[in-house]
Amino acid sequence: MQALLDIIARLPRPDQACRVFHGRGGLFPGCEAWALDFYPPVWLLTSFEPMTDAALADIGQALQRRWAEIAPGEPLNWVFQHRDELQPGNRLMSGAVPEDHVVPEDGARYRVHLMRGHNHGLFLDMAEGRRWVRQWAQRQPGGKVLNLFAYTCAFSVAALRGGAAEVVNCDMARGALEAGRRNHQLNGLATGASFLAHDVFNSWAKLRRGGPYELVIMDPPSHQKGSFVATKDYARLVRRLPELLAPGGQALLCLNSPKLDADFLRALVASEAPGLSFVERIANPAAFADAEPERALKVLLYRNGDAQALSAAPA
Repeated sequence: MQALLDIIARLPRPDQACRVFHGRGGLFPGCEAWALDFYPPVWLLTSFEPMTDAALADIGQALQRRWAEIAPGEPLNWVFQHRDELQPGNRLMSGAVPEDHVVPEDGARYRVHLMRGHNHGLFLDMAEGRRWVRQWAQRQPGGKVLNLFAYTCAFSVAALRGGAAEVVNCDMARGALEAGRRNHQLNGLATGASFLAHDVFNSWAKLRRGGPYELVIMDPPSHQKGSFVATKDYARLVRRLPELLAPGGQALLCLNSPKLDADFLRALVASEAPGLSFVERIANPAAFADAEPERALKVLLYRNGDAQALSAAPA
């Protein structure tokens, strides 16, 4: 636990939602179970193993000391989540959580919820992916985007803020899409986004009619019983890319499974969509550094068509 306490003792005051300690990355021996995030104005400590009351007290005291130094006079707000596969336990340890909890990231605003469920409305490890999407839209204003497994539509917010003309968000969870609508409202994005509460695999005809798209984002769960299992279902997504993408269009393929590496995605594209060419791997935020990068989030960018041939083609 000492590595976590040392990080807390040196914390700056973050100005947006972010991770500050990533024990899961294996770079801090003995702290593999822990993560510490900041969702302003609330700290969130997550443990993937049971923790003693004494350990929690030590961490709470360390947070209190450092917070008094970097935010004098402000109350310390922090939540502990024991990440159990069957039923997470979320406990308010100190202070309060805003009833309407909105956090900033890269100039955007997102609503989050820390006191219920495993997930909180915004995946912090995808921050660089969202930044890439916004910058892509700035380089290609007026583009059309398909956002599959959209969750709370943070990619859509990023794309529209960057200048995309239209984003089609598709997710079978109506509640997540409703949260996505509210995220668009928070950012003053009154037009440009549509929200389809559909099973992706039963909606190809509708999605195809809405295309072609200059950017397709695929960010499915790695394993969600009854919905998506990467080892058997990702191939079904990838083989649809050629019919969804405009010539020269790009695809952002995301995979967050410690059991599957980037070569898994590369092999799928080679077999199911060989007309796509690999462009680059989007780096994860520095705070998510991992001793075994292939166990961490993988975000691969592909282009529809040979990149050299497309760049040589007349405009």
